[in-house]
Amino acid sequence: MNSPRPGAPLAVNRRRALGSVVAGTFGAATMTSLPNAKAAPAPVRTQQAAPSGTYRIDLHAHFLPPDYRAALLQHGHLTIGGYPTPEWSPEAAMAFMDYYGIQAQALSVSDPGVSFLAGKEANDMARYCNTYAAGLFRSNPTRFGAFAVLPMPDIPASITEAIYALDELHLDGVILLTAYNGVYLGDPRFEPLMIALNQRNAYVFVHPGSIPDDAKPKLPLPDFLEAFTFDTTRAATMMMMTGMTQRYPNIRFQLAHAGGTLPFLSHRISVASQTVLEQLWPKDLPKPSVLDIKNQISRFYYDTALSGSAAAMCSTTAVTSRDHIVFGSDWPFSALTLPQSGSHDPAPGLSDIFDADQRMEVEHHNPLRQLPRLAAAVNG
Repeated sequence: MNSPRPGAPLAVNRRRALGSVVAGTFGAATMTSLPNAKAAPAPVRTQQAAPSGTYRIDLHAHFLPPDYRAALLQHGHLTIGGYPTPEWSPEAAMAFMDYYGIQAQALSVSDPGVSFLAGKEANDMARYCNTYAAGLFRSNPTRFGAFAVLPMPDIPASITEAIYALDELHLDGVILLTAYNGVYLGDPRFEPLMIALNQRNAYVFVHPGSIPDDAKPKLPLPDFLEAFTFDTTRAATMMMMTGMTQRYPNIRFQLAHAGGTLPFLSHRISVASQTVLEQLWPKDLPKPSVLDIKNQISRFYYDTALSGSAAAMCSTTAVTSRDHIVFGSDWPFSALTLPQSGSHDPAPGLSDIFDADQRMEVEHHNPLRQLPRLAAAVNG
């Protein structure tokens, strides 16, 4: 099976991705219902004080090891999603964590991963980042965990790196971008990687990537402001509509930024097979029901990064149970909104929805339940 390569033509146009995949690649999928874990939306409440102390576990935090950041700049990546490429160091990360009561961070490489490189360069850079991360949590076992970056979109090389990172380095999971060269997660070319991750019960953090200029509107807005959220929604929709989330039930997928717009659009997405896509659906494959899609949406994990507000959390708790919400800061890409001055609460808006016990669940217990190695280190 050929992997999409850097510089290759887009195999799936972003504006037509859903229709083409549904029409041509559904034959391998098997649609089955999943248990309904949806909870009633949480009411907006009078703000209560957050728990005190250093207790938060941050599952959406990035790092830029020295050689990786240097390579980004050398290849012209002066901004990431429109945000100036930040500096990072373990010392700066721990100072940030101490200020905002964050006990530990599961670090990941953000967009563009290592996909701006190719071949051996990409493989070596992924190995460098993952080995660097493993060294961090060995020297600071109660402060750091990590998600492995893979040399995507090279599928065989990514499988090799995933196996090494999870089985040998004992990283806590994997980070994948929503799409590579216009090919979204859910495309059948990613199946061999999903098989390997499913066999390892992997935790997979799905993070948006920058959208090519020829595939987005000409607006004077940085991608991280709005476009990132839409791309997360597209990827999650593709993963459900192609059956990926059902074929690989052992993979736990975390969606960045409270799922982008997925919670808000959940009803529209759930009725897709009954409306505009009906004529494209293969005759020998049952169309997913509204309940199928609602159940799949409820199975994702949603982080609070740049989404700690009543509006975002009410929408999220309307589609999933509270135990599927995890804390995220998005630092250092959120440094402008978390300047380490004033309040020591990195997400005060969470108290509009959750009381102190519920915040402890979202910000501490839920993340640790998903990362047993980090939980063992933190809990001593």
